[in-house]
Order: sequence, then C-alpha cells, then structure tokens
Amino acid sequence: MSKQAKVIEIEEVAIRFSGDSGDGMQLTGTLFSDTSALFGNDVSTFPDYPAEIRAPQGTVGGVSGFQVHFGHTQINTPGDYCDVLVAMNPAALKANFRWVKPDGIIIYDSDAFDAKNIEKAGYKGDPFEEEVVGGIQLISAPVSSLTRESLKDIGLDQKSIMRCKNMFALGIVSWLYDRPLEHAIRFFNKKFASKPVLIEANTKVLNDGYFYAETIEAFANNFKVRPAEIEKGIYRSINGNQAVAWGLMAAAEKADLQLFLGSYPITPATGILEELAARKDLKIKTFQAEDEIAGICTAIGASFSGSLAVTSTSGPGLALKGEAIGLAVMTELPLVIVNVQRGGPSTGLPTKTEQSDLLQALYGRNGESPVVVIASSTPSNCFEYAFMSAKIAVEHMTPVILLTDGFLANGTEPWKIPDLDEYPGITVPKVAEGTTGWLPYARDPETLARTWAFPGTPGLEHRLGSLEKMNRTGTVSYVPENHEEMTHIRDQKVQRIAQGLPKLEIIGDEDADLVIIGWGGTYGHLVTALSEVRREGHKLAMVHFNYINPLPLNTAEILGKFKKRLVCEINLGQFASYLRMNHPEFLYRQFNKIMGLPFTVKDLKEAILKNLEE
Repeated sequence: MSKQAKVIEIEEVAIRFSGDSGDGMQLTGTLFSDTSALFGNDVSTFPDYPAEIRAPQGTVGGVSGFQVHFGHTQINTPGDYCDVLVAMNPAALKANFRWVKPDGIIIYDSDAFDAKNIEKAGYKGDPFEEEVVGGIQLISAPVSSLTRESLKDIGLDQKSIMRCKNMFALGIVSWLYDRPLEHAIRFFNKKFASKPVLIEANTKVLNDGYFYAETIEAFANNFKVRPAEIEKGIYRSINGNQAVAWGLMAAAEKADLQLFLGSYPITPATGILEELAARKDLKIKTFQAEDEIAGICTAIGASFSGSLAVTSTSGPGLALKGEAIGLAVMTELPLVIVNVQRGGPSTGLPTKTEQSDLLQALYGRNGESPVVVIASSTPSNCFEYAFMSAKIAVEHMTPVILLTDGFLANGTEPWKIPDLDEYPGITVPKVAEGTTGWLPYARDPETLARTWAFPGTPGLEHRLGSLEKMNRTGTVSYVPENHEEMTHIRDQKVQRIAQGLPKLEIIGDEDADLVIIGWGGTYGHLVTALSEVRREGHKLAMVHFNYINPLPLNTAEILGKFKKRLVCEINLGQFASYLRMNHPEFLYRQFNKIMGLPFTVKDLKEAILKNLEE
C-alpha cells in the first residue's frame, strides 16, 4: 500500500455484521467472535434474527444481524452501539444505522446499493444523505464484484460464489482489528472436508478481503485489542441454550439418572433440543413431540419411570403446558421446565427477547399450583442454574421452571469449563427395594418432599393421577379438610426450599440511597450501568435475583437497607408487582422497556441518574 496504516491500541470494540438472512451474517459474526475469544479477549455477542422465515430479499424485515463486543477488559454486554457496521445492502443500513456510534465506521457493499435495493429498503434517494451520517466514516467496498472476480476461475456456479462474499467482509474486518485468519480457515477445512473446492473458495475470498483492506487507503488506522486478563483454565464459547443442555447433562451425571427431554421445537428454545439430541453417546433420550402438550406429558411419564425429566419451550408453549404442569404439581414428580422467553403475546416477536413470562411462570395454572421459579442471568451461568433447577426438582420432588430469554439463549461468551467434582451432589429420594409399609405421600419432615418409587420395584406398586390425593396414602380424596391440608403442604414444600438457597448479596455501595433491582438476563447491562455511574462519582447499589419463587430468605433485610428501590425489567413491571405482593412494606420505582431488545446501558444510566436526583 502507498502509506503505512497507523496501529492504535484500544480497550474494547463492538462490531455489527448485517445483511439479508441468506448473506451468512450469523456465521461471519460467530467466526469473528470465536477468533477473538481464542485470541484471549473477553467477548459478548448478540445475534439478531429476522422473525419471518422468508421475508422478501432486500427488505428491512429480512435483515439478519450479529453484534460482537470484545475487549481487553471485562465485557458484560454486546454493547449498546457499534463502532463498526458492516452493511451488505441498503436494508441492513436502514435497520441498523441508529446503532452506529457518531464517530463509527460503516463498511458497505457498494455493489448492493443500486436503485432497486435502495427502493426496497424504503429510501427515496441516497441512503447516506437521508441518514445524515455526520462524523461517521464511510468505507465503500465492491464486495460482490470483488468476490466474483476472486472466484471466476474456481469452477463454482454464481450462486455458490456469492455465498462466499461474507468471507470477504470478514477479511476486511479481520485486518482492521488485527485478527488472525487461522481459526476461520480451520473451520472451512472441517465444515467442507468433503468439498475441497469450497475450502479453497472461502479461504481465497477471506484472504482477498484481508489484503484488500490492507491495500486501500480508506483506512487511516487499524486497531489492536490486547487479550484480557482472565482466570486461568480451559475456556470455550458457549450460548445460553448450550449451557442449559450441558447443565442438565451434568445434573443427570451427578444424580446417576438417565436424562430425558420431551419437547416441541419453538424459537428461541429449539437449540436445547438440538444439543441434547446430539448426545446419544451419553445415553440421553430426546423425544420431538407433535405438540407442546405431548412434549411435557412424555416428560412427566419419564419422571414417573425414574428419569431426570425435562421439557423446553418458549412463552406460547408454556401456556399450552399449563395443565400438565399442574399434573406434575399434583403427582409431586420432579420435572424441569425450561422457558426461553420471547416477545408476546401470542406469536408476538418470535426472535426477539423479553421478560414478560414471569407472572405466567408463577401463576399460569389452574388452582393453587406452586412451582419453583429460577432465572439465569448470563449465557454461561445458564449451566449453573440448569444444574440447580434439576437438583432442586429431584431433591424436593417438585416441578421447577427455569427462565432464560432470547438474549441469553443466542448470546455467547467465554465459559470456563468447570470441575464437576466442585459441584454439590444430588441426593435422589428413591425408595429402596424391600421397603415395607411405604406410602406414596409420606414425607420428609424437614423438606415435606415425598419419596420416589420407580415402577417395577417389587412391593412398591402405586398409582398417580391428577385428582386430589389423600395425604400419605395417595388415594383419590374429596374430603374438604384434606384438600386444604394438601394445598398448604404443596405450598410449604416450595417455600421451605428457601432455607437452602444462597442469600442475596449487595453489589456496589452498601451505604447508597438508591438500589437498582433486576432479575434474569438484565444482569450484564445493569452491572455495567452500575460500574459507570459509580466511576462518575455517585453512590449506587445493585441486587440481582436468580431465585424468584421462593425468594431468598434475606430479601426483606437487603431491600430495607435503602431509601429508594428502582426495579428494572423488560416488561411492564411484573417483578415489581411480585415484590409488592411479597414485601409490601417497601415502595418500588420502576424502569421498564419492552421493545424486543435488551436494555441499553445509556437508557439505564439516564433512569438511574434521574432517580438519584429526585
């Protein structure tokens, strides 16, 4: 190149890859984030899928995006706004321009910015004039034509050639941020092992994109992000759905039970079914049912027979499973129900995130039907809370609903592979063969959990069903006093679980006037906002809930330490309402967002500073 680009060292950067759903943006973002993780950076990602499977090509409805935030310091969110937007067509620009920093960079495929695509995206004229780019640096790159030129003699048809253009874009960004290409090339060699021409094509285009960025003078600088200083260990990138599946597998191993998943595919929970279905080597059984009701009923049957039973779903599926969850409550069988929340109501926003299934998880069944409710807070700790959900379900003979959400399910971060010897054991309340005088609803006096007799055990034959049970004997009962007694027992059994839960901890300043309160997948954005507000000289505290029902025993003690309480959640205030019900002695302020998107740190900081000043 005619002049040497200056290398600038920076702490962190956010990049958003965006294009049509067929442009390979998810793969491009994944390869870039995996490369950064292998390089040693801390990483957080946010895939953004179109809700319509076959949205018209070139339209905003068909845009697929992937944002990756990586850095030398700890990274807790995928970033509010991106430093670089890679826009493969005008629709990608239209959908994502609002998320580009004022001094950011837009790299766009100039070949795709023709009159037809500009009109499809909803622009009337020059997209960059309509968007008022200001201080944003525009990098025009003829990605499509350069890809065709690169592969004109390789022997592929035009459609296959154009499928490689995302690798040209990856090459450009890899040069810009000093990322090695070896990981992507290893991926090509593995994925296309039976098709050497595709290995050659993708590798060539990737390198051509890299050298194109190095050669053109549009980039005055390229950037270097040093590896993060993280705890030593073996790491891998993991998303929330994978972590849930692995946590359940670990629990089955600890409990020495066979894992069974009865499920129906539903966005964004399907990845759990896919991950477990691939592990027949561990003797895991999965059943893809014809509907949501069949999925949970097969899981209840598996639990009756002595398996660690799980069903996975999203909000609409949880609604359909309601009566069967009540059956698991009545029969007092262990069952884990994983609900990956998405935007609603009804079909709603299938590929977008939300926290609005909380009240459904707590109360969405007929009768007094208490279940344990737990919420994961990061993609990687979905492993821990899936494990704990299974442990509680088995040891207390109760259904447990584990709440994640679309943001956690699809987002990735580095995960230190744990030593399972450091995880607690799981005590299975199994009735031993040869036990005499066994009664199905006789209980442990401390936990109120009944014991578990596996079918086929001589002398322990019994029946379970959905009608009310007589205490201890388990026979069908219509005795009014017995129904009230059993209702209280089932409720108390869940409440007593609080005695074994970890206590709430305060993050930040214990002497602050204001505490921000969150639950589930908002953790990363809240803790980042907390850190930034404190760095600006304000006192602020935070508490985050993973155990929802029952609440930790010291909830009132912690909430009572502060003058003002701000509950932040991605719904209209469901957890705030739940806290008012359980701890009405306190006043709660609310900050709510319900756009199908995670919080932004910017919005949180504005809400926090406003409440600090009032």
